[in-house]
Amino acid sequence: MQKTVLIVANQPSKNTRRLAEAVVRGARNDRIEGVAIVYREPLAATPEDVLNCQGIVLGTTENFGYMSGALKDFFERIYYPCLEKTQGLPYGLYVKGGNDGTGAQTSVERIVAGLRWSAIQPCILLTGDYNSSFDDQCEELGMLMAAGLDAGVF
Repeated sequence: MQKTVLIVANQPSKNTRRLAEAVVRGARNDRIEGVAIVYREPLAATPEDVLNCQGIVLGTTENFGYMSGALKDFFERIYYPCLEKTQGLPYGLYVKGGNDGTGAQTSVERIVAGLRWSAIQPCILLTGDYNSSFDDQCEELGMLMAAGLDAGVF
């Protein structure tokens, strides 16, 4: 049975689009079979998208020490429809922050704790000026999620 990775990432700038594209590229690695990739911007993602996936990668900018408003809107729309049906869902998270990023990280982690989702690795905090290592880290996150689902690890 094919498994699905849902990628929900806020991308208000060229650089944040690059991060989301890197996650997608990693998840679509040629060596990974049997995994479909669904990418949605937070405002377009639905509870059905979450209910139909076996793993989710979340990406957000840090805005005013919090997650992006678009990702918060996503959580507000999916929380109750998914609360009892997605416990244990493997998730990954990356945050693009200006200086720190921990406020956005904490705000997302509080919500996913309530959903009882399970982190596949610690949050990736991408802070300061943009550099190519950010792309590499996001690509690895996408690959880890897809490969883990494909291998039955998650």
